[in-house]
Amino acid sequence: MPKGAASNLLFRDSDWNFETLSRTYDAIETIALDELLLDVYPNQLEIISSEQMLDAYSSVGMPLMYQHWSFGKRFVFEEHLYRKGRRGLAYELVINSNPCITYLMEENTMAMQALVTAHAAFGHNHFFKNNYLFQQWTDASAILSYMEFAKKYIAKCEERYGTSEVEVILDSAHALMDQGVFRYRRPPRLSSEKERERARERLEYEEQTYSDLWRTLPPSPDGHGSKEAERDASERKKELNLPEENLLYFLEKTSLILEPWQRELLRIVRVIAQYFYPQRQTKVMNEGCATFVHYTIMNRLFDQGRISEGSMLEMLHSHSNVVFQPSFDDPRFPGINPYALGFAMMQDIQRVCTDPTPEDRDWFPEIAGSGKWRETLIDAWANHRDESFILQYLSPALIRKFRLFLLTDEAGDNYCEVASIHNERGYETIRTALARSYDVAANQSDIQVVDVDLLGDRHLRLQHNVKNGILLDEASRDATLRHVRHLWGYDVSLAGIDAETDDVLYECSTAQAFE
Repeated sequence: MPKGAASNLLFRDSDWNFETLSRTYDAIETIALDELLLDVYPNQLEIISSEQMLDAYSSVGMPLMYQHWSFGKRFVFEEHLYRKGRRGLAYELVINSNPCITYLMEENTMAMQALVTAHAAFGHNHFFKNNYLFQQWTDASAILSYMEFAKKYIAKCEERYGTSEVEVILDSAHALMDQGVFRYRRPPRLSSEKERERARERLEYEEQTYSDLWRTLPPSPDGHGSKEAERDASERKKELNLPEENLLYFLEKTSLILEPWQRELLRIVRVIAQYFYPQRQTKVMNEGCATFVHYTIMNRLFDQGRISEGSMLEMLHSHSNVVFQPSFDDPRFPGINPYALGFAMMQDIQRVCTDPTPEDRDWFPEIAGSGKWRETLIDAWANHRDESFILQYLSPALIRKFRLFLLTDEAGDNYCEVASIHNERGYETIRTALARSYDVAANQSDIQVVDVDLLGDRHLRLQHNVKNGILLDEASRDATLRHVRHLWGYDVSLAGIDAETDDVLYECSTAQAFE
């Protein structure tokens, strides 16, 4: 290294202090904002120990999390693996909040502090602030104050009603957490004035269309009662806004046995579940964005002579581990690595925009050779989730690089078939199938509240829309139904209906289980 270049380095060894962190942060920020054109929340960096990181692991990565026995159980499990050397800890943890909080491990070297600052404080931060799902479903400015309220509220409930009473409600709420989110935007509620206006219009219409001649017709063979029952059921469902996909929301608003404080506990769990829902839909994009950002920024700092060769090698070693993708026949194969796929797609978009092949021009005519890779990436990060991103931007070149192929596995066959490979005939099929595998709504059990007669037996009826013949595990299904009954207070039944044929595949109820 030239003599003058050494004085330009941000740091010279693995030790760090807050002055070095601040100087490096400023250099990273300049590249992130001025060259990559990122738009981020204000950053708040905090240094934590390995035990604090384990604590954050156990409480789903949230600061100010309320207490529950399941978090302690997970802490002991994670700590055991960490102490035995069977599992490492993340170098950082980032919170989708405003300001964006990034926790850095105090054991990190300075090179790793620089890497994870670029990764989390600018990569994840930009994605949290600009992706439409996070804008639609989360409130980054309010989450920290809400978590503080939730922690204090639950602690007060434990003091007033007892720990066991609070825990049984939280146990049931946690069991229904996956069914406690809204997957689609709900239409706004009508104002009372609008409701009255609609009711008046319906009455006027009935008066205008009423004919006394209908009274002279003989009664139908099936009787008047069945029609009345159907009309009552229809009105009941309309009033309760059924079917309802969010079980926790329905129980919170409609259960006749819950006290106000118990309803608030359901709401707390429901809000946290909704907060994490966008992250489940954007794992590939979020991690790919952050990995691409840290890789680009670190290479730019190295080109400027701000990082030494030794530090750069340390960063590249960590980066290579993160984006490593074992092949399908490797014993270490866990599935497709979201870091590897996301980062490769970001780099591929950059390549298509700057150095396209004739194949790229056929598949991506709007961006191929445009040179606008920054603008293309920023637009993709803002307007896509994993499913649509893969469907839009996964290129044949990347399909060949990852050597992707599609297996079909029919339930009636005793073999699997390689249906498509990475060639001209298979690109579209593979891309579509891979995109579908990241559709959270399509791959999660679709269970909805379909009916309940609050003025009758109060029997709560749930419906499982069965896709591709995949049924629920009976043991976990029955255990979860018991949790629903605990929160509802009356009998609960579940019917499995084939989503294509409407055939009833199974029926079960808590009344049968308790006989």
